[in-house]
Amino acid sequence: MLGNFKYANPTKIYFGQGSLKYLKREMKSYGRKILLVYGGGSIKKNGIYDEVRAVLEEEGKTIVELPGVMPNPTLAKLYEGIEVARANEVEFILAIGGGSVCDYAKALSASIFCEEDPWEKFFMRSEEPDNKVLPIGCVLTMVGTGSEMNGGSVITNEERKLKIGHVFREELMPKFSILDPVYTFSLPKYQMVSGFFDIMSHILEQYFSGEDDNTSDYLAEGLLRSLIHSTRIAVKEPNNYEARSNIMWTATMALNTMIGKAKTQDWMVHMIGQSIGAYTDATHGMTLSSVSLPYYRHILPYGLHKFKRYAVSVWEVKAEGKTDEQIALEGLERMEAWMKEVGVVMNAGELGVTEDMLEGIAEGTVILDGGYKVLSKQDVIAILKESLKA
Repeated sequence: MLGNFKYANPTKIYFGQGSLKYLKREMKSYGRKILLVYGGGSIKKNGIYDEVRAVLEEEGKTIVELPGVMPNPTLAKLYEGIEVARANEVEFILAIGGGSVCDYAKALSASIFCEEDPWEKFFMRSEEPDNKVLPIGCVLTMVGTGSEMNGGSVITNEERKLKIGHVFREELMPKFSILDPVYTFSLPKYQMVSGFFDIMSHILEQYFSGEDDNTSDYLAEGLLRSLIHSTRIAVKEPNNYEARSNIMWTATMALNTMIGKAKTQDWMVHMIGQSIGAYTDATHGMTLSSVSLPYYRHILPYGLHKFKRYAVSVWEVKAEGKTDEQIALEGLERMEAWMKEVGVVMNAGELGVTEDMLEGIAEGTVILDGGYKVLSKQDVIAILKESLKA
């Protein structure tokens, strides 16, 4: 490893079946007024909502509810949450749901006491809060984003058709997260496999960068092999606890910042996918799956050594008698076969992307320089066109 880095992660994890019992212990450390943030009605159907409320009521907490956080949290919803939190003088934010709800809780925590427009300050100028922030806890019901153990938050400005992320400092990371794999069993298959690809994409965004021999890459390869193995089981047996628990922990490890250390990191699949999401409101993981193969085939010549390693170390491609390019391309072919096997979206057209949107999507794509090729706007359009052909 050639890079220097700092690593700190203050989030406490309670993992495993029945881990909600630790919520009572944690809530003793925080204030009386709790803002309960969640999405639609699924947590009321599966009983998680009642379990959480029972714990909070037993601890004598005053509960303020903020339901309706959407899969791609909007700026309008953020403004609504700020008003609710201020009006009720809440002291702690408890998020119940998937990554979008956790993302939203962080943005809300940073924004409640912010005197400026949070969109401009945090998402356009990418500044850190210089105001008081509220502590956050998460009860996770869907895996994929890793938001339960990082400072990341993504908000969509519907009016300007922009979907932008900000990675907040350690203070905005959840104080604790409760991860019970059983809570993920009731997810519809589409949401489940979308999360699977989100996990893979997080790992690949960090993996496909750098030239040095880096411990982070070995960790990434192990996580990828575990993910591939367990997802193949989970699509056939959605209630297989061992598979779902492995996937849940892989998701957390994929984006708790550990495997990105001493790496420049790529993140262009996410930049393109987020711009697609701003135009279509499509499920996040599926926006990533729709452009990943076109993107990786586009940059493969510039990072051939790493794509060859990926093929051999992750997909077990046999190298004998093949050129480096043949090995690398076979790795992407095996990745494509796995994607089809688990059932993710391969064509951006399935998400509502049309030819007339391509200029706007490319314009809304933030260009980063951590990967093997710095894209131009025309490169982004070419990648999107390839996705429409898939």
